[in-house]
Amino acid sequence: MSYIGVKPKTAYDSVRKDRFTSTTGTTVTLSYAVSSVNDILVWVNGVKQDYTNYSVSSTTLTLGGTLVSSDIVEVAYLGRTYGSVVPNDASVGTSALQDDAVTTAKINDGAVTSGKIASGVVPSLRPNAKPLIINGNCAVSQRGTSATDESSGGYYRVDRMYFAISSMGEGRLQQESLTSGNAFDNGFRKAWRVDCAVADASPAASDYMYLQYNLEGQALQVFKKGTSNAEKFTLAFWVKSSKTGTGNIQLKDKDNSNRQCTQSYTISSANTWEHKVCVFGADTTGAFDDDNGKSLNINWWLDSGSNYDSGTANHGTWEAQDNTKVNAGGTLNIQDNTANDWAITGIQLEVGEYTSSTLPPFQHESYGDNLARCQRYYLNYVEGSNKMLGIAASYNSNEVVVMHNFPTTMRTAPTLEINTGSNYYSHGEDGNVESVTGSNVSIDRAMLNGTQLLFTSMSSNSGDGGIMYTNNSSSKISYTAEL
Repeated sequence: MSYIGVKPKTAYDSVRKDRFTSTTGTTVTLSYAVSSVNDILVWVNGVKQDYTNYSVSSTTLTLGGTLVSSDIVEVAYLGRTYGSVVPNDASVGTSALQDDAVTTAKINDGAVTSGKIASGVVPSLRPNAKPLIINGNCAVSQRGTSATDESSGGYYRVDRMYFAISSMGEGRLQQESLTSGNAFDNGFRKAWRVDCAVADASPAASDYMYLQYNLEGQALQVFKKGTSNAEKFTLAFWVKSSKTGTGNIQLKDKDNSNRQCTQSYTISSANTWEHKVCVFGADTTGAFDDDNGKSLNINWWLDSGSNYDSGTANHGTWEAQDNTKVNAGGTLNIQDNTANDWAITGIQLEVGEYTSSTLPPFQHESYGDNLARCQRYYLNYVEGSNKMLGIAASYNSNEVVVMHNFPTTMRTAPTLEINTGSNYYSHGEDGNVESVTGSNVSIDRAMLNGTQLLFTSMSSNSGDGGIMYTNNSSSKISYTAEL
């Protein structure tokens, strides 16, 4: 039989005894308290006494006669033939526990701490939900993968990742492919990367550069921000840079006057993928709007002028907007030399506080699921030469419409992004082919699940049908509903 707690011995102990000499009077004091005469045997001068000849009360034995100094009294304790032991700390192993022996009722409140729980045993507070960060593994890059040099803010390359830069030289952006390293060993094959293409070693006060991720308010309600039950934010990611030093992250509440909470991390080894876990405080002030608007920015600061780093950081605590604190103490300064680079992947945002040992595992989605979630914000509908745009219908003699159905519901009615140029698109009707530059194409009747493209300045027959297709390797039509 298995036991937990105080375990009975499996062997007899010697019988406990008392021996009294040179005692006078009618009472003796026992070494052990007893509850009745049935718990002891008594001898006087070697003669066993009947139970009726004595009485007990705790440790006081009262005899039926008066003792003289030459009398010898002996007592045996019947209730102490067995002993018990308390197990040593950490001495009860799994083999000593019966199945289902440890129940909730047997565990004291607060007895099981996070340090006693193996990594991955306790899931996220959203165990059956999709990850809050979309494309955290940087696998989807609908805008292309190769490096481009950028000096203005925008969404480039890896989906959902916004590059923010102002008068800070140029950043060379790309989707990096991983073939080795710690991040690769943990299942990540792609990363968002910026290299310093044009340096700015002496930035002006208002210059800045950072990577930004934006979230909708309706995705953030689980944090219960603005309530007495507000949850902490845990942000984890893999990072690699040619430089060592301190980087800063800013959470920025767009629904409540840009309230902010900052945290820092340290890159210890150059050109090495390192995993970082940063905890941001719970905020009982200001709830996120429950809608599809931009409610939260996550900003990884990469370089800045004094307007953003001259204050004193208050890491982990939500407070009113103070730009001087957002990169305080930051030393990465990626734009100070064209030899510098910085890359990130494996981004996950969790509800509550976690450490590197208790953090839930990264939720690796299929590429198809990941792509569909990205297409809520950006849809690269067609790209390249000789690709079908759709069935065309001539509305009148100079206007042609093409219907596009989206593969997923977009965040809001999208706007059109189109590459234009001579003979980029072609319209075929009644055996005739007409070239279209793209500059006379507009979005019409945009909806969440589809839209109508309107081509004007056409030569068509009202009511006729035809086809519209691309005619240049640079042809591209996409729809954006980014935050």
